[in-house]
Amino acid sequence: MIENFNELSKYTQDLFCEKNKKSKKYEIIKEIKEESLEKKVPIITDDVLNFMIFAAKNKKSKKILEIGTATGYSGIFLAQIANKNDGFLTTIEIDEIRYEKAVENFKKMGLFEKNNLIMGDALEEIPKLDKNIKYDFIFIDAAKGQYLKFFEMCYELLCEDGIIFIDNIVFRGLVAKSKEEVPKRYKTIVRRLNEFIKKLNDEYNFVLLPFGDGVGIVKK
Repeated sequence: MIENFNELSKYTQDLFCEKNKKSKKYEIIKEIKEESLEKKVPIITDDVLNFMIFAAKNKKSKKILEIGTATGYSGIFLAQIANKNDGFLTTIEIDEIRYEKAVENFKKMGLFEKNNLIMGDALEEIPKLDKNIKYDFIFIDAAKGQYLKFFEMCYELLCEDGIIFIDNIVFRGLVAKSKEEVPKRYKTIVRRLNEFIKKLNDEYNFVLLPFGDGVGIVKK
């Protein structure tokens, strides 16, 4: 058992930063990350991002779907993977300000024309996607209380042997707390996440990884 988990998390994040510095557009990526954190926009942590990149790269993902674009930080890495494999990223964001910032960031990276950025509620936009397109990698990182609905919609669009990668699934560790320990304002979200995790564990090819804010992975 690792006792100093926070120290190890920082160590793994530093490794990712060192590797990322080799990118030709490192300064742009760094600027996007720093601006997002400064404005308190929730973005993927570097340790989870590093693992997601590893998974998507080794899957040789061509068609990637992202639920929750935010400022485009995670999407930039996913788009690069998809584009390198002659594919594309489709990403959906409900917040107009964040969507516009994501468009701006994708343009800075030269990725806007090759990929599909959609503004709208994912619950409304996912059903509009082309049913003939099957995605080999799907990343879910949006409204936690809607994770089950997002998942069920996305699973229909997942190709055989495809992967769904779900971030923040343990919600600050609160899913492991007793009902009495969960703050009142989070009780509904935590209850829904616990129900979601149980459903995945019982009915799907699923693993829950306890790092970052919890990563759930489903393989079809």
